Amino acid sequence: MRRVLPRPSSRSPCISLMRLLSFMALALFAAISAYKGFAQSSAPLVVEVRVDGIISPASADFIVRGLEQAAKDKAELFVIQLDTPGGLDTSMRTVVRQILASPVPVATFVGPAGARAASAGTFILYASHIAAMTPASNLGAASPVQIGGSPQPAAPATPATAPKAQQGGDEGDTPAKDTKTGTPAAHGDTMMNKVTNDAAAYIRSLAQLRGRNIKFAESAVRDAASMSASEALDAHVVDFVASDLGDLLKQVDGREVKLATGTKVLHTVDARIQTIEPGWRYQLLALIANPQVALVLLMVGIYGLFYEMLNPGLALPGVAGFICLLLGLYAFQLLPVSWTGVGLLALGISLMVAEAFLPSFGVIGAGGVVAFVLGGLFLTDTGIPEFDLSIPFLVAVALCSVAFLIIVGAVAARAHKHPVVSGREDMLGQEGVVASVGRTAVYASIHGESWRVRCPDSLQEGDQVRVKALDGLTLLVERIKAGP
Repeated sequence: MRRVLPRPSSRSPCISLMRLLSFMALALFAAISAYKGFAQSSAPLVVEVRVDGIISPASADFIVRGLEQAAKDKAELFVIQLDTPGGLDTSMRTVVRQILASPVPVATFVGPAGARAASAGTFILYASHIAAMTPASNLGAASPVQIGGSPQPAAPATPATAPKAQQGGDEGDTPAKDTKTGTPAAHGDTMMNKVTNDAAAYIRSLAQLRGRNIKFAESAVRDAASMSASEALDAHVVDFVASDLGDLLKQVDGREVKLATGTKVLHTVDARIQTIEPGWRYQLLALIANPQVALVLLMVGIYGLFYEMLNPGLALPGVAGFICLLLGLYAFQLLPVSWTGVGLLALGISLMVAEAFLPSFGVIGAGGVVAFVLGGLFLTDTGIPEFDLSIPFLVAVALCSVAFLIIVGAVAARAHKHPVVSGREDMLGQEGVVASVGRTAVYASIHGESWRVRCPDSLQEGDQVRVKALDGLTLLVERIKAGP
């Protein structure tokens, strides 16, 4: 018997080949993905924050938190892209202290094109390990604003004092004199000189630490000098002029910087750039860290609690007022405020509230308005319009407060004149009918309730009575009509 063998299928080699190719493709894809992940994880990290606007408590907190995040992630470089007209001295010094103590190199990059690093921005630029600018940008004009008066133009340095300033001498030890007469300057000029000398010494120390142009640093404070990007590069004020962040990272690659912990060589070619965006904390601080907003929050908080005390049990005015009051006090804690101004504000608010209870014919309320306006004027003196309270704003807030108190007082007086509709006092004058007469007590139906009554006259069932007074839980009545 002949045995028939199975015929080999022509599809078997093709299927095996397809399976092999699919396996190889998957292996290649996995290898490429792993290589990319390894390359990405091994690439240096550059953390960037963008600050556009006034250097305020909110922006200072944003930069400080960005520095902490860069140190936590062991970043190669921390970049502050800066465009600011200036800001508060306290916020600027907070940023500078964090830069000087940072374990991560910090580069301040004045950008984009057309940006500026004026006033407080110049100090931050000088404090950074790397200072860079974009074309068509400028820096400088770092003169402090006079405290307690209007800004005065800085007097030009005389030949006798100019070399001393350039050599780093401290002029704060000599008494301030008028440059024309040679006589001692007024108190306002002395205060201005003290502030100017302090700022000049501060930026001079930063310039010496980073090896940058000391002469321009002092001139920016004393004479409000400014420079363009190309001029700053030629004068050794900044280290680089770059078109964008990528160009800056190529230029700083291989540069050696001095940190508080030692020296470090930067490797920023093909670096990963991580941009930190402002979160809800920054937005909240930017909103409340403003004297106008803080004052409004304070007023809303006080009047919310005041309304809650007048109407116990509403809850909403009390809770909202307490929250607003805490936010306002926290904002004042962030801002450079004068305690004299805070005291006058508190006195003004107290007098305006007292006007609603005391019959002073407006004298106490008027004094409260005056104290409130003066307190607002003395509250801040930063020289920055966004951080100072104007007279129209203060007068408007004071008038709104007076209007609120007048409305509340009028409503309270009107409610006081209305007859009582509940409680014991509501029973006076009510009429009812005698329901039962016993040996020891007489009861009448008044207001749908059964009350024990007492009357000088003899009462019978069905008599109509009127309440004249109360004696504990017994009503003293009079008979107005005899019953059937």
